[in-house]
Amino acid sequence: MNALVFPFRDAAGLPGPGQTLLVAPGVYWLRMPLPYRLDHINLWLLEDGDGWVIVDTCIQSNKGKAIWRGVFEQMRIGRDYGRPVTRLVCTHFHPDHMGLAGWLTEELETELWASRAEWLFGRMLWLDAEGEGQEDIARHYAHHGLDEARVAEIAGRGNTYRMVVGEPPRRYNRLRHGDVLTVGGRGWEVIVGLGHAPEQACLYCRELGVLIAGDQILPRITPNIGVWASEPLADPLSDYLASLERFRPLPPDTLVLPSHGYPFTGLHLRLDQLAAHHEERLDALAAALGKEGRTTRGHTTVELLPVLFPQALDSFQIGFAIGETLAHLACLDRRGRARRAEADGVVRFRAAS
Repeated sequence: MNALVFPFRDAAGLPGPGQTLLVAPGVYWLRMPLPYRLDHINLWLLEDGDGWVIVDTCIQSNKGKAIWRGVFEQMRIGRDYGRPVTRLVCTHFHPDHMGLAGWLTEELETELWASRAEWLFGRMLWLDAEGEGQEDIARHYAHHGLDEARVAEIAGRGNTYRMVVGEPPRRYNRLRHGDVLTVGGRGWEVIVGLGHAPEQACLYCRELGVLIAGDQILPRITPNIGVWASEPLADPLSDYLASLERFRPLPPDTLVLPSHGYPFTGLHLRLDQLAAHHEERLDALAAALGKEGRTTRGHTTVELLPVLFPQALDSFQIGFAIGETLAHLACLDRRGRARRAEADGVVRFRAAS
């Protein structure tokens, strides 16, 4: 297979907001709008006998809640409509995936299922009511060369997570790598992906040949892999590349259901593409570090942003760009192709000697 195949790309088959589309026996695609450049998220409804399992939620908003209420009625979701929700599964803690988890569990009288790290991250970020974590993020960017004006602007934002996420449930049921959930008489294996989120839970049904991939495997864009203030010495890109191999044993004709973009087949090709994309970016950064020789004092992450992000970046985009560039630099450091050093509170990278 030398190209990805998109069996539902026909515009006539694309579900609009609040509409659903059957993509496999008992598996429905629900597309919800997002108020960002990435303007949608794909959610999934799984028939579970006389009930339903919901996978992911969208961000918290009155519009999102109104759309969900229409879906409840249309698909008979919830006890009020005759078919209870047996589980709410959140693949990871990011706002578009967990934003309405608290509301949905209360509205539908169900429980959250997630990996431990994702539930803990969601709870931790939401509980930062004073927004002190945002100040940590700003200092993190300053250590990597961001100018004072943008550092100050970022520090003053408050808790941006809480702005689009309702309080995550105070209890949950844990998903572990290798667990198997029975839904509608079929087994769904948990495959944990790393790097984009700490412990993202993807779901694979061998009987249906379907993988709910979350943000781990996307068809047209690559998930953001970043080093963040909460773990400044992390190497998430190495984790991401290693965990991609967990999906290699799946059949090549697996129908991949991503959180953004169209469902597709061509899993192995896409794994190759994702790995190659990051290797190219690693080589580009290594080449940039080597241009001035190994005796240079090095470059900050911000100075190296144009290597990976040549376009102009606004104050929101630049945070993701710093995180992603730093992730690649940390991977180069791990591989012995770059060296990290800190002086006067500023981190710099240079070519390895």
